[in-house]
Amino acid sequence: MSYKRSKYFLTTTKRKIKYLHLNAKNQTVVVFFHGFMSDMIGTKPKAIQKFCKRKKINFLKFEYSGHGKSSGKFTQGNISKWTNDARQLIASKTKKNKNLIFIGSSMGSWIALNLFYAFKKKVKGFIGISSAPEFLEEIMWKKFDKKIKKLIMTKKIYNLDQGGYIYPITKQLILDGRKNKIMNSKINLKIPIVLFHGLNDKVVPIKFSKKILKICKKSKKKLIKLKKGDHSLSRISDLKKICNELDYMVSKHI
Repeated sequence: MSYKRSKYFLTTTKRKIKYLHLNAKNQTVVVFFHGFMSDMIGTKPKAIQKFCKRKKINFLKFEYSGHGKSSGKFTQGNISKWTNDARQLIASKTKKNKNLIFIGSSMGSWIALNLFYAFKKKVKGFIGISSAPEFLEEIMWKKFDKKIKKLIMTKKIYNLDQGGYIYPITKQLILDGRKNKIMNSKINLKIPIVLFHGLNDKVVPIKFSKKILKICKKSKKKLIKLKKGDHSLSRISDLKKICNELDYMVSKHI
């Protein structure tokens, strides 16, 4: 089993995407998609990486452009670009693998869902953690008042202060999000889907996870509600449950 240090992947648009690839030389790859303004060194990807190393399963994690140590400005990124970053990297690093299990955290679930059909012959399972598809419109734009909406449309950027963090929300980000609507589509892949959502999530309502289950018509699916779980779902008990479901998915469905 070869355990590689973080490297950089060059996209066709010359963006340098930081990634880490654990190569166990088998057919299954667990791919982790991080969230909005996050990175690949958080507690969730670390826990999943540790699990994959112990179980000798291939593991791939990365940072979209403008995130973490990947190149590019965050304010120039959007869902389309971040989806394309992920698509190119995954295609390049999993050529010899037949089975992909996607794990998406918050916005990462949106990116992962966008890629279901790009990898439809390989995707064998999906785990969503506090999933937030279409959050730009549903959680941000629709809740902004007229003053904030005008700022975004005229100044092309608004610095959203939320939970002690500043999120630069650009006009192009909002408009691109509308091009990536997925919740009215149908996903007909016959794969196991497990969604985790905290009942104390103050950022993304559980209805987002429920909507995903609705559009995945043919999947074997379940929603795991975590009492007192917040949006991050990074407690030791949360991480253990996530890894247990991943273990079951790998052993029973692949």
